[in-house]
Amino acid sequence: MESACPPPSLHSASPLLMTNVLTAVTATATPRTATPATPNLSAFIWSVADLLRGDYRQSEYGKVILPFTVLRRLDCVLEPTKAAVLSELDKRTKAGLNPEPFLLKAADQSFYNTSKLDLRTLLGDQDHIAENLRSYLQAFSPAVRDIFERFDFHTQIDRLDKAGLLYLVTEKFATIDLHPDVVSNAQMGTVFEELIRRFAELSNETAGEHFTPREVIRLMVNLLFIEDDEALTKPGVVRSIYDPTAGTGGMLSVAGEHLAEINPEARLVMFGQELNDESYAICKADMLIKGQDVSNIFAGNTLSNDGLPVTKFDYMLSNPPFGVEWKKIEKEVRREHEQKGYDGRFGPGLPRVSDGSLLFLMHLLSKMRPAKDGGSRFGIVLNGSPLFTGGAGSGESEIRRYVLENDLLEAIIALPTDLFYNTGIATYVWIVSNRKPAPRKGKVQLIDASAMWQKMRKSLGSKRKEISAAHIDDITRIFGAFEEARRDGKPISKIFRNEDFGYRTITVERPERDEQGSVVLATKGKAKGKPVPDSALRDTENVPLTESVEAYFEREVKPHAPDAWIDHEKTKVGYEIPFNRHFYVFTPPRPLEEIDAELKVVTDRIVKMIGELSQ
Repeated sequence: MESACPPPSLHSASPLLMTNVLTAVTATATPRTATPATPNLSAFIWSVADLLRGDYRQSEYGKVILPFTVLRRLDCVLEPTKAAVLSELDKRTKAGLNPEPFLLKAADQSFYNTSKLDLRTLLGDQDHIAENLRSYLQAFSPAVRDIFERFDFHTQIDRLDKAGLLYLVTEKFATIDLHPDVVSNAQMGTVFEELIRRFAELSNETAGEHFTPREVIRLMVNLLFIEDDEALTKPGVVRSIYDPTAGTGGMLSVAGEHLAEINPEARLVMFGQELNDESYAICKADMLIKGQDVSNIFAGNTLSNDGLPVTKFDYMLSNPPFGVEWKKIEKEVRREHEQKGYDGRFGPGLPRVSDGSLLFLMHLLSKMRPAKDGGSRFGIVLNGSPLFTGGAGSGESEIRRYVLENDLLEAIIALPTDLFYNTGIATYVWIVSNRKPAPRKGKVQLIDASAMWQKMRKSLGSKRKEISAAHIDDITRIFGAFEEARRDGKPISKIFRNEDFGYRTITVERPERDEQGSVVLATKGKAKGKPVPDSALRDTENVPLTESVEAYFEREVKPHAPDAWIDHEKTKVGYEIPFNRHFYVFTPPRPLEEIDAELKVVTDRIVKMIGELSQ
């Protein structure tokens, strides 16, 4: 049965929204009917915003537009099977049977609606639009009702009704076709993400916390699947994937699309958790339409209230917020760290409260399927701080130590700056696995992809660059080859042993001296008769794990301080990954003769100009 929903046309997009994204959505959509007079999706959305202007602040537009967009999407999906669902409901109710399994089958979806109404028929009773809309929402299956509760949609229905706008807004949305045949799941996801970004910007929120640029996700997915031959080729294989910071579900969606492309007979079961209610609602709606089990998608703070405390996964992806403090949940996290240790998620250590990104890394480590059961691989986006922040013995260093000493880190890829919507800082993708291929065991690959980008036609927030499909293929190929490489005379891939990132911090003591310059000796305790250390002269040295402490001390310290000694009780082991240092290429200064020649040319030109002015 063909839908009566008219499709969007190809009119020019509103400048207020990301033109290239939304134009692409409408341009690539397959129309089910031909009504060229209907505005395209971008222009349509902002025509709704025009209705709200005055009664709503700009920062509040999303409270109406986002849930209505989801509702229209679900409305269009269920339209072809509406009559069959109502018939089945009547039949099974009369027979005294639980109608739910029959309704799901009739709807051919993982959700249904038992109301005779839809958005178009709601328009037939303008005087009771609010009451009928609430009735329509209540007729959805429980998982869908939860979505609109997360949006707090009923509050907006009341507000729109009081302002005399509810009928007008409903009428607007009833004219747009959002069926997956017209706007694919991938395109719809992009639209949702762009809407959230725009609304977050208007309200001065951190938009980039909610989603990740699609090209970054594609790169991460490529790197995750490249070594799983079964997933790539075996018919009927089932894999699980998890995102603890799911946002609108972009990472899960792209992973599913990628696996379907390379192996249509493989199945990817998706799990996720999301803190932001709006993003959670959109993610859940998207999973419903994809036929995923939405009971696998959880709301709430992943770190303080893990929705999947015992579940393990084949694959995981995450882009946790950068540099966000975790003070609000400090009590819960510290309690788990102290009481459960390594039996919990945070056994290795705790980072400083000002940046909780490494907490998400440890959370993912706890979700890894044991190696004997097939193991796991995950990718996580982090900023530069987790690479080196914290000295030996600090929480950050201990977390890095745990990862490296357990041989879990496969690779780190440096991404270009200005790649994310909310920040222009340097970012890195960590690929972590407990099922390393034999050539990678005991080793870490560092890839500098910071120069692999192209300029965007139009900047989006802080995002001015993007990674092209060719760049993604190039990075994937470099990772897959697992060998050192150079390009244009500069290294782009380097391979290190795990221990190359480790060091010992030794405490160097020197004796306290009296007024006559004599060494002061201890008079009691186990140090009796030994020199008393002078705290003012105390120093520390970092010695690579690959080098003998004694040899280093004799070479680097003794020649300058013959009376010094090492306090071995204070020695600590630390780990850091000085990424930029490993890829630094020294550029020698130009010869002085060349610089002098250039200066002379400039000086002569200035002298000539002065001479011409004086004539």
